Amino acid sequence: METIQQRFTVTFSYPVFFTQQLFDPENPQLRDFLSQYGESDFHKKIFFCIDSGVLEAHPTLPDQIAHYFRSVKGITCVPEWLVIPGGEASKNDPDLFEQIVDAVDRFGIDRHSFVAAIGGGAVLDLVGYAAAVSHRGVKHIRIPTTVLSQNDSGVGVKNGINYKGKKNFLGTFAPPIAVFNDSDFLRTLDDRDWRSGISEAIKVALIKDKAFFEWIEANAFPLSQRDTEVMQYLIHRCAELHIQHISSGDPFESGSARPLDFGHWSAHKLEYLTNFEIRHGEAVAIGIALDTYYSLLAGRLNQADTQRVLSVLTQLGFELYHPALAENDSFHLINGLREFQEHLGGRLTITLLDALGKGVEVHEMDNELIQKSVAALQGNTFENVSEVL
Repeated sequence: METIQQRFTVTFSYPVFFTQQLFDPENPQLRDFLSQYGESDFHKKIFFCIDSGVLEAHPTLPDQIAHYFRSVKGITCVPEWLVIPGGEASKNDPDLFEQIVDAVDRFGIDRHSFVAAIGGGAVLDLVGYAAAVSHRGVKHIRIPTTVLSQNDSGVGVKNGINYKGKKNFLGTFAPPIAVFNDSDFLRTLDDRDWRSGISEAIKVALIKDKAFFEWIEANAFPLSQRDTEVMQYLIHRCAELHIQHISSGDPFESGSARPLDFGHWSAHKLEYLTNFEIRHGEAVAIGIALDTYYSLLAGRLNQADTQRVLSVLTQLGFELYHPALAENDSFHLINGLREFQEHLGGRLTITLLDALGKGVEVHEMDNELIQKSVAALQGNTFENVSEVL
């Protein structure tokens, strides 16, 4: 018997634009991109899905977009919008997925046309998943509107929805064709959403870029005071580090290593344990604190660096403990390790810290040290981290 071996490579390329007032007729960025994308002899359509929170904060946005597209040649903007409730709950509702797929069908959004999502990370995840599985892949444009989605999830390659009580159980690796980060959307964020996205910048700085962590440390006060110029640098650098990581190694996560999920194994579980009452970024901040403590107790990270990490988080206004962490002697939390391993599809791989800017992969976690870390966070003993030893 003979064997035929198939092998091919698919190249992905997409720009991440940083702009202001994306739908101002004087701003040609989106118009130029669309007019130059794809084959010119196909008439294209674009269908918009919008986060309900964005629409509430920007009620004239549909009119602005309709006006903008009057000057975009060769593309028809679908006059109906699909408004999607913002937040993680949108990824728990199968009916919302069905509505997007139905709209793709009703409005004739083919593989030369576009589905554009305007909103936070959860809405982008949901819309991206629906676009990826419709017609085996409709062109998807992301317009992130939160700090978290502009510096992390919105610039990546993953889409997904929650299923069977598990975060992102259904999903795809399907890059967008473009990302447009419009800083004007950040002006209307509440303080929780403004702060929440900073945790992902701290995460990537701690595992990849000590200098960036020290910049965040030095700018913690202006960040907490909503300094827009400082925030723009944070978003740009964080997005840059995420993009560099995706392109440099295992973009579709075929292995079990996920260093960009530092602090996330417990964060994902905590979101479910709190019924998503806490934001993803808030859960990540707690997860960073927990794994930083664990790194200290495991003899990997020194006390001074541990103190610096926890101090930055508290200066930015993050809570570093939630009662759900300790429920049933942290049984539910520790069970999240098994679920995380299952999601990885291989052996357990957790990123810890050997130093600021230096992540290290481990393949097992000590339950007793996890419980001690939780107890330390509960007792706020980070004021003197030596007390936990």
